[in-house]
Amino acid sequence: MSEAISVQVVYALPGRQELIQLKLPEGSTLQQAIEASGLLQRFPDIDLAKNKVGIYGKLSRLDTVLRDRDRVEIYRPLIADPKEIRRKRAEEGKAMKKGGGEAQS
Repeated sequence: MSEAISVQVVYALPGRQELIQLKLPEGSTLQQAIEASGLLQRFPDIDLAKNKVGIYGKLSRLDTVLRDRDRVEIYRPLIADPKEIRRKRAEEGKAMKKGGGEAQS
C-alpha cells in the first residue's frame, strides 16, 4: 500500500483565493492534483495548455511528481506586460523632468 501525501492546490482570483487541501497517493503529479481539486470544473477559464503552473512560486511542468506538503499554484495570464508598464513610466518620468527643467530656466 502506498503512502498518502498532503498537498494544497491554489488558484487566485482578483477578489479571492481558492485553496483546496488534498490527500493523494505518493507519486501523484501536479496535473493529477489539479484535476483532483475540482478547480477545472469550477473555473472553466483555466486551460492547462495555456495557464502556467508551479510549486511554491517556481514554474513547474504538469508531469512533476509532488512531495508531501507541496503547494500547487495555477497562475492566471498577465493582463499587462510588466516590462512595458515600467518602460512607459520611465518615459513619462523623463518627459516630466524635461518639462520641469525648462520651466525653471
